[in-house]
Amino acid sequence: MEENTTNEDGATTYKHMSADQKRIVFEFLQQNSRNMKVKKGFKKIAATKFSISARTITRIWLLGKQNIANGIDFSGKSFGHAGRKRVEIDVNMVKEVPFNRRTNIRSLACAIHLSKSTLHRRIREGHLRPHTNSIKPYLTEENKRARLRFCLSMITHDMNLNISLFSSMLNSIHIDEKWFTMTKKNQRYYILPDENPPLRTCKSSNFIDKIMFLCVVARPRFDTLRNTMFEGKIGIFPFITKEPAKRKSKNRPAGTLETKPINPITKDVTRKMMIDKVLPAIESMWPGGNSGGIIFVQQDNAKPHISVDDPEFVEAAKRNGFDIRLCFQPPNSPDLNVLDLGFFRAIQTLQHEQAPKSIDELVAAVEKSFVELHHDKLNKIFLTLQLNMIEIMKKAGGNNYKQPHFDDNQCPNGSIPLQLSCDEELINSVHNHLSHSS
Repeated sequence: MEENTTNEDGATTYKHMSADQKRIVFEFLQQNSRNMKVKKGFKKIAATKFSISARTITRIWLLGKQNIANGIDFSGKSFGHAGRKRVEIDVNMVKEVPFNRRTNIRSLACAIHLSKSTLHRRIREGHLRPHTNSIKPYLTEENKRARLRFCLSMITHDMNLNISLFSSMLNSIHIDEKWFTMTKKNQRYYILPDENPPLRTCKSSNFIDKIMFLCVVARPRFDTLRNTMFEGKIGIFPFITKEPAKRKSKNRPAGTLETKPINPITKDVTRKMMIDKVLPAIESMWPGGNSGGIIFVQQDNAKPHISVDDPEFVEAAKRNGFDIRLCFQPPNSPDLNVLDLGFFRAIQTLQHEQAPKSIDELVAAVEKSFVELHHDKLNKIFLTLQLNMIEIMKKAGGNNYKQPHFDDNQCPNGSIPLQLSCDEELINSVHNHLSHSS
């Protein structure tokens, strides 16, 4: 039974009464009746007492009198079963729908002959889940073998513990380029209902001002008490140049030095950046100086990168007693570089909070974000890289795996490990796969 009431705002609400509530009302009326007739005024008293209308009191009294001989049953047919009947569907039929028809609710609902609202309710109930899918690099069989060989080269055997561990990567430096834009094409804001949204303008959204940066990081180092000895953030260097303005304007006179992005980025530009900026930064910040042995600088296979035996770089890398060598990561493998595993995204998140309006402000915002990003995140990304290598070996060199992430929950005692272990059976299976596929 539903009781119509009006709240303070004048809106109509509905009060569902259970069988027990109706029985209590009937018993109150029965106690205040004579010869099954309610005493004068007690229906109004009951309505006030139970906060229901006098009409509902009358219905309960009549229903109780009609069934008193056969045992009073106040279980209404509508209580607990009101509304439209639930549409039962077999969610497994979604598997038969091609993925290209599952990109939105409208398309999927049409494919399985359901209404959008019914399908939306099943998603909210957890029977279906949304998934964002990103395109991954295409891998040839040779690419997969190169990825497996790279993973095996990072594994060492600890004779004392009799287990296989990944390299600590303390002598590895990861470098990569990244475009940082002035703003995003689409930006989410949270505003008040009566607040005007911000107006962002640009002559063309396809030509938003952007600068390419070369980022250089290594594995952070800590002492036995977890005090930071080396943050691992060697530097982030913009590909920019200073040029005098050719004409005067309302903003500056002619001849004023303006910051311009270097475009295109060629091997000569990369070589100059590596020799003039990257090598001095490594030499000045590297823990232990030139007594730390060989330092490997890992880069991807982009065309502007110089070769590992570039004469000018090799000569410059040996100065001041250092032994710095270039190496390539496997082709089509951004998942084997810590910068692509999350470090760049973290910097971009901080950078966009600065809302730069000029090239100089953009450079300052990126450099500030690089400095502010905590080195603990960088350390965890290096461990995520080791988790990635385990997944790559499980997939025989493929990249069709769910991206793992290292977090504090994987450290029961609160101590972040330097190296992760690798299962011996997995290592043997990779060796067998390489021997049979070569």
